[in-house]
Amino acid sequence: MKEKFNANTRDIARELARRYSTMTHEELDALESILVPIKYQKGELVLKEGDVCRNFYYIDRGLMRQFYFKHGKEVTEHLGQDHSIVMCIESLFKEEPTHLQIETLEPTLVYALPKVDLERVALHNVNIQILYRKILEESLITSQVHADLVRFETAQDRYKKLCKLMPQVVLRAPLVYIASYLQMTPETLSRVRASTLLD
Repeated sequence: MKEKFNANTRDIARELARRYSTMTHEELDALESILVPIKYQKGELVLKEGDVCRNFYYIDRGLMRQFYFKHGKEVTEHLGQDHSIVMCIESLFKEEPTHLQIETLEPTLVYALPKVDLERVALHNVNIQILYRKILEESLITSQVHADLVRFETAQDRYKKLCKLMPQVVLRAPLVYIASYLQMTPETLSRVRASTLLD
């Protein structure tokens, strides 16, 4: 069950500043003030189809997947690991119900950044504006990398690239979701993994 708790939001604000934009003490205060720590159990839906996404989710520890249904089958769109940000970008910016769902694959600790609060503090803090922009840039690049992976790479190269880009995901996520993310059947993924081990 989703559970809010007291956590060291200052450390997370510092971590975000390290990753995305140097900040003054005042800017760290502003960023820290909007962070919402939430714990999820394994298998919980963070966002359901039809919900409106209102947060950026920074994963401190854990694993999440973004997925949707196509012809009655689940398709994994994105896998998020420790120290990455997950969101449903279209729903977040259009403020419309999402077709995507977000589910935890492990017990997961996230820090929600409500979009409305992030935009409010960004108005007065230039480095938070930079952080906001860089989070969006990172999300767009991640989407492009995934799109190119499935468009242009062979099954073997898709798997090898994923091992390089997200080694923890390959170790921790169930194979059925990795296969779906790489747009191949679990049987193809098993063959690819076996031949990769022999290389």
